[in-house]
Amino acid sequence: MIRSIQEAAMQMASLSIYKGILDRTVPRAFYRLLKAGCKCAASHKEKHKRTFLEAWGDFFAVLCQRGFSESFARCLTQTALFDQNAFSMAAAGCEESIPDAMKQAVKRDITVISQLAKISPEFVLEQCGMSDCGLSLPFWKIGEPVELFQGEEDNCLHNLWEYYRCNGCGMYARYRAFIWRDKKILPVAHPDPQRLCELKGYEVPRSMAIENTVAFLRGLPANNCLLYGDRGTGKSSTVKALLNEYYTQGLRVIEMPKEYLMDFPYLVDQIAGIPMKFIIFIDDLSFSQQDGTYAALKSVLQGGLAAKPANALIYATSNRRHLLRENFSDRNGDDLHRNDTIQECLSLADRFGLAINFTLPDKAKFLEIVQQLAFQKGIEGYLPQLEKGAEQWAMVHGGRSPRVAQQYIAFAESALRQGKPLE
Repeated sequence: MIRSIQEAAMQMASLSIYKGILDRTVPRAFYRLLKAGCKCAASHKEKHKRTFLEAWGDFFAVLCQRGFSESFARCLTQTALFDQNAFSMAAAGCEESIPDAMKQAVKRDITVISQLAKISPEFVLEQCGMSDCGLSLPFWKIGEPVELFQGEEDNCLHNLWEYYRCNGCGMYARYRAFIWRDKKILPVAHPDPQRLCELKGYEVPRSMAIENTVAFLRGLPANNCLLYGDRGTGKSSTVKALLNEYYTQGLRVIEMPKEYLMDFPYLVDQIAGIPMKFIIFIDDLSFSQQDGTYAALKSVLQGGLAAKPANALIYATSNRRHLLRENFSDRNGDDLHRNDTIQECLSLADRFGLAINFTLPDKAKFLEIVQQLAFQKGIEGYLPQLEKGAEQWAMVHGGRSPRVAQQYIAFAESALRQGKPLE
């Protein structure tokens, strides 16, 4: 049990395995409040009081921003839950055991965090001699810690170990989708919820992507994958749906915009040691002859020094089978080694071990997709009107494709729910 604000500050400063939580917004603000409280308790000079009050306001503000003004204990323990450290990485990597010294350090940190989570605003003010400051400061509520931090130390350690083993570590336990930007892996808080069961048609090409991904997750040989073909056929949706289907098995997706391909070595450095499986997703891929990122991707796929790590695959989508745009002038121009130029245009796609083709459906397949979507939405009682309307919709909206079918069904469902006719 913590008996003074000085002890609280020292205990927080002495965290070892979970020291990383001090870099997170709420714990950092709370630690600043404790340090300011120590100075205020030692000396009631106006500058120390002012510093303490500023720290109080800052802490309460960030606590409210995170939505935890009613449960400080949950906020602090949840932050620890998503910390990436030696213990969480060992568990996520399915190691059999950890050294006893680390185990004892984790148990101590669990105790310290649990005790810090019980500190009330009244305790802080009393310790600082500010109970009668007359400012009516905002108070937070302690609440309850997350379930994994409840109980005895040994139980908590076991529960945390199992949690990391099942969910991964650090931000990869909290999020499933990420994007590469400014040489950082940034989490996507609200990823596309697309599921495989919602994608209609294309069972054969989609099964190839599924089988490759499952093999990858099982530690079996798997290939980089190029999903290419006509627009609106579900190439990108397939990758997003794979994430939502298999993230519970350790799959994570990092979207890397094409213009950042030169950063690939930096991304590799950040994920190589993470005990998770990553798909590096490059959407809508194609290159011009003068595009410098072409050589970067070619090097990544085969033969570069900064090769992709064993825990990562590259999945790319493109409307083109041959990713480097080839002009007639490339075939008929004045290049002395014309065949080499043509082969260069074709070589990048060949470096993907698996190339999956998605083509536009014919009328029968298109109407089959419309029917399946209608059953999914519960409006199959209007199939004759839906089929007729879908064909008309496709004529106006660029032809038959799964995307066009989805857009029409969304329109039709909305109209039917409002009691409007489809024609």
